[in-house]
Amino acid sequence: MWSAVTPRFRRFITNLQLSEAQRFDGLSKARNVARKLNSEYFGDPDLGLGYYVYGSWGKGTAISPPYDVDMYYRVPIEEFERFDRYAGNGQSGLLASVRETLLDRYPQTRIRGDGQVVVIDFNSLTIEVAPCLERQNGSFLIPNSNQGGAWMVAEPRSEISQLNYVDSISNNNLRPLVQMAKQWKRHCNVPIKSFYIELLATEYMRSCEWREQSLYYYDWIVRDFFQFLVNSPEKIVSVPYTEEIINVGSDWHSRSITAWERAVSACEFEREDSIWSAGECWQRIFGDKIPEYAA
Repeated sequence: MWSAVTPRFRRFITNLQLSEAQRFDGLSKARNVARKLNSEYFGDPDLGLGYYVYGSWGKGTAISPPYDVDMYYRVPIEEFERFDRYAGNGQSGLLASVRETLLDRYPQTRIRGDGQVVVIDFNSLTIEVAPCLERQNGSFLIPNSNQGGAWMVAEPRSEISQLNYVDSISNNNLRPLVQMAKQWKRHCNVPIKSFYIELLATEYMRSCEWREQSLYYYDWIVRDFFQFLVNSPEKIVSVPYTEEIINVGSDWHSRSITAWERAVSACEFEREDSIWSAGECWQRIFGDKIPEYAA
């Protein structure tokens, strides 16, 4: 019994990984954006405080094809302080400054401010730049131009540290689960932020009965994660090492119920070695990234 689970999920996870070409495209675009900002703020494209790729690319949870790359760009402290002294919404001013600089480099590309970041819509993917000040403890101050403006504390390294820890006590099963859940979000158009998926998957995996098992248990790991989501509408979660508390909402809840019901059916078919029937159920959750037949 369950003869298809291991090869099916092994191929599924492989299909979700970024290709070398996709990785090169995303990282080279982020590097070129940083070089332009270096020229503006430091007078040399190869000088500056550098940039930091965060989000799914930094955590190793991005899936193919990629939609965006998130990056922090470290502005000079003098530039940060200049906008901090603004009488009103210096955060918006900093984002506008970054936008104008990038428009000079990419005049034919749509570039816009979006609350906390400057968004550059390249043809192949989007780069989201958050200008920031790095603090001595390794956290970042980033602008939030909403509601009159404020500086926000971001702890990307702490987020990665927590993900690494839970992944390490879960036989490296957390990152694949996050990637599979993101594919569900994408295929079924689930209205939930990817960051919320990461937080929920991390909490789930801490107590998952099968967390130390191999690919052979991935059907149950996935099924029980959807059951966890079914029980988590309006759940309150905390961002690692910050005081930020998030309500994950419930707009996505009905889709989690549907996914759980389909996963239950898929698991029953896997137990019976009804490989095609199981594959049909899985594909209704994840699309054709997961193979319909595997043996």
